[in-house]
Amino acid sequence: MASTVALIDYGSGNLRSAEKALARVAAESATRKDIVVTADAQIVSKAERIVLPGVGAFGDCMNGLRALPGMIDALNDAVLKRGTPFLGICVGMQLLADVGREFGEHKGLGWIGGDVVKIAPRDPSLKIPHMGWNELKIERAHPLLANIPPNGHAYFVHSYHFRAKDKTNVLATADYGETLAAMIGRDNIAGTQFHPEKSQAIGLALLGNFLTWRP
Repeated sequence: MASTVALIDYGSGNLRSAEKALARVAAESATRKDIVVTADAQIVSKAERIVLPGVGAFGDCMNGLRALPGMIDALNDAVLKRGTPFLGICVGMQLLADVGREFGEHKGLGWIGGDVVKIAPRDPSLKIPHMGWNELKIERAHPLLANIPPNGHAYFVHSYHFRAKDKTNVLATADYGETLAAMIGRDNIAGTQFHPEKSQAIGLALLGNFLTWRP
């Protein structure tokens, strides 16, 4: 399984688009990565890299992940103990938080300190969800952001955002009536609030960087 990228299927992700985008960059970069959509904790445990997508409410997504036998333990072991490169996408990024505050309070994975709260733009004319293209502001250099233009645009669809305790974990931001974390990360863990699989050249570049990232 040394060249496997595990794309976790827990009933809460835009799997087809993410799978196609990862397969495309793997083929174009000749990295020889095998993109495997799986709900099997053993496959995730043995994978070289792990991607956690996510669409929907925080609590539903977390419950879906917990419902997969052995998955949380496999993720904690692979990512936290063994340093397997990990990428969370949209709600998959939000689940890295300590807690999500969507329809009540829900415990997250707790890998990056912070909470997930509703977007509250200063301009009341800005509608929720934050949906569509928005400019990325790169806050700090990171291997996953290599060769990505500083003012490029990415595609977002979300009503809640990650409020990080430690601002050094915020790698990129976007403005939508307030500053939103567009990408977070520490060590071998990274997450994007935007959808790389829908963000055209910028998204494909980021996914390509992920396939070769060695934290």
